Amino acid sequence: MRKIKCSICGYVYDKPVGIQGKGVASGTKWEDIPDDFKCPRCTAPKSVFKPLEEAEVSPSAVTKIDNIPALSLKELSAGEVSVICSSLAKGCEKQRLLIASEAFNRLSDYFKSKTSVESGKTLDTVAKMLGNDIAEGFSIAKATAQNDMDKGALRSLVWSEKVSAMLETLLVRFAEEGDVMLENNNIYVCDICGFVFVDQTPVGICPVCKVPNFKILEMERK
Repeated sequence: MRKIKCSICGYVYDKPVGIQGKGVASGTKWEDIPDDFKCPRCTAPKSVFKPLEEAEVSPSAVTKIDNIPALSLKELSAGEVSVICSSLAKGCEKQRLLIASEAFNRLSDYFKSKTSVESGKTLDTVAKMLGNDIAEGFSIAKATAQNDMDKGALRSLVWSEKVSAMLETLLVRFAEEGDVMLENNNIYVCDICGFVFVDQTPVGICPVCKVPNFKILEMERK
């Protein structure tokens, strides 16, 4: 029997069981589930589910890759350095390297203070940037990490790609629903991997990096 898996969080829909509390009775075929169905774990739309046999390869299965496109180096902006330092701080915190984490947080705050705020950006602009990353950026980055046999970078890229894919689905959903999407929901963000979750209550654990929900923070609205 074919099982269907969420390509973002890994939730597997099992036809004989159904989904209790979500209105999907046991024995319901995947094709018979409404198109507005959302993953019960991460709220991703039905469109991101794929047959289990098409699930992504584990990042531990590293393969040497040749002919990686040449990358041109560029100077990072203060904002980009701030984000990198913030990510390093979170990685150190998860490994209980608290002194290093605090140092990276201070660096992140410093470069953030040097960052100018851009104006004129629209949701369409953000969606296009995400689409480019998903279509091209991650494939190049993963090829580079695989070529260097860097399993840590591969794991980070797996998280980042899932977070980006979820953001893309949320933007599509907001374009369709508008402010109605947020009327009875809150916005939650995982403080470790950046996963964004829109629902009435936070998940028990992050569906991407598996940290407990005390690391999933509710965002204030302005």
